[in-house]
Order: sequence, then structure tokens, then C-alpha cells
Amino acid sequence: MTVDKPLRADAQRKRDALLATAREVFDAGGFFDLRFDDFARLAGVGTGTLYRHFPTREALAEAVYHGEIAALCDRLRQLRAVLPAAEALAAFLRGMVDHIAAHVGLARTLSTLMATRSDALAEGSRELERAVTDLVAAAVREGTVRDDVDAGAVMMALHGISAAHDRPGWRVEADGVITLVLDGLRRPL
Repeated sequence: MTVDKPLRADAQRKRDALLATAREVFDAGGFFDLRFDDFARLAGVGTGTLYRHFPTREALAEAVYHGEIAALCDRLRQLRAVLPAAEALAAFLRGMVDHIAAHVGLARTLSTLMATRSDALAEGSRELERAVTDLVAAAVREGTVRDDVDAGAVMMALHGISAAHDRPGWRVEADGVITLVLDGLRRPL
């Protein structure tokens, strides 16, 4: 939804309620099982409000996705503000594994949507990759990360971890992949 002016406070609360409800349904893994109009009932708003903010299920899902990306980018910036770049990168990557583990239903839903609506969700991926790129570049400038590996490799590792979330022993393997990535990024002495 394109907004030229800020929403009224009550409209913003209703929009936020719809997004929170959708996120809960994502996390529970039932996004595609629920009738679209049921999101309004669960959020405690009318169906007109649902359709005014999100005319389609896909528009609601995209808004949840973009909210997730914004929160992850904010987290990355917060880490960078208090830690050296390489430590911020390590904390962010380990936090991403925690995030994926805590939101498996969300990951499944977004994977399904990415397969069918990848153009609509691509900008969010690019936004997160730009934030990771900036952090990797800062670590290179600090001399703690190799200058011959770029953020694309880091993003590929995160995508692989996320895509494999159904594997038995996923958490241990995911932590191991992050350790490999961090070890591989470290500048040799």
C-alpha cells in the first residue's frame, strides 16, 4: 500500500493488528490454511479494514516480509553501533540462526511465497544484502575480514541455512555453517 501521508492513529493500530496477526499465523504455519477474511476476525477488525490495508493475501504477506527485513536491518545497525564490524557480523549471523529457528513457520511461508512472487519480495532481499555488504565492507576496512570475499557469499550461506530448516539436526548444522563462514571470512594473520 502506497501512503502519501501518515495513517491516523486508529488506522495504524488496525494495520499493526493485522500484521501482528498475520505474523502469528505465519509462525504457526497456517497462513495458507486460513481464509483471507479470517485475518480480520483474528485481528479484531472488520473485513473492510483488512481489504483497505491489504487487498490480497499476497499484499499482507509482502507487508509482513518487509517488516521482517526492516527489523533485521535495524538489528544489524544496532549491533554495528556498539560492536566492531567483525563482531557485529558474527552476532548478526548467529542471531539470524536464532531468528530462523524461532520462526520456522514464517520461513516456510516466505519460501513458498518467494517461489511464486519472487519479484515482489526481491527488494527486501536486496535491502538486507546491502546492509550485510556495508557491514562486511566495514570489517574489511578494520582489517578483520578478508577483502576477497563479498557479502554475496554470506547471503548464500544464510539462504542455504534457511532453506534447509527441515533437516534433522538443523540447528547444530546451522551453527556449524555460521562458524565455517566466520572462519572463512577471517583475515589470515
